[in-house]
Amino acid sequence: MSERPEMVVLDVNETLSDTSALAGRFEEVGAPGHLAATWFAAVLRDGFALTATGGSAPFATVAAALLDDLLAPVRLTRPVEEAKAFLVEGFAGLPLHPDVAPGLTDLAAAGVRLVTLTNGAVATTTALLAPAGVDGLFEHHLSVADAPTWKPGAGSYRWAAERCGVAAADLMLVAVHPWDVHGARGAGLRTCWVDRDARTYPSYFTPPGLRVSSLTDLARRLAAG
Repeated sequence: MSERPEMVVLDVNETLSDTSALAGRFEEVGAPGHLAATWFAAVLRDGFALTATGGSAPFATVAAALLDDLLAPVRLTRPVEEAKAFLVEGFAGLPLHPDVAPGLTDLAAAGVRLVTLTNGAVATTTALLAPAGVDGLFEHHLSVADAPTWKPGAGSYRWAAERCGVAAADLMLVAVHPWDVHGARGAGLRTCWVDRDARTYPSYFTPPGLRVSSLTDLARRLAAG
């Protein structure tokens, strides 16, 4: 089997966007910046719990509900509902990692077909990509809101493959999250782990088919393949 897939499907939050910028939003409403990472991890935790038990809920719904307790002890600089909306909206205003725009451009120039698949909303994806001028490089923006389950449930990846008209084995999931890579591989997709920080891949997850340091690195690998 060739290393080059028929289509590449990219995760969005953290893979394309730099979620560390959410800390600044927390500080703007009077909360400690470190709560941003706690919040994002809790959103994923509860989304995964819903997936494991056969349920589902929109990303924004989960994110907003978790802020009730997280912000309760904080002396906010604005009304709580306004603060919550400001924080949830922050996902759409995050910067892209520096390698994303050039990497996507290189992938498209190499003839690689591109789609996104997010646990968030399609509107968030387009809001992230449009300012960098790379939104038009994608054939589809997909959200698990329309799928049977959140990622890493197998149904989300298989739904994406069906939606794109591509066999799962010809679709490559690209993500910074080992859990995403593991889930996609279990659903029959090819996988690529984007390791920007030279981390250790967890031994209990199925390893990725490819390991790259950036999207530009991925573009070089696929162009050569």
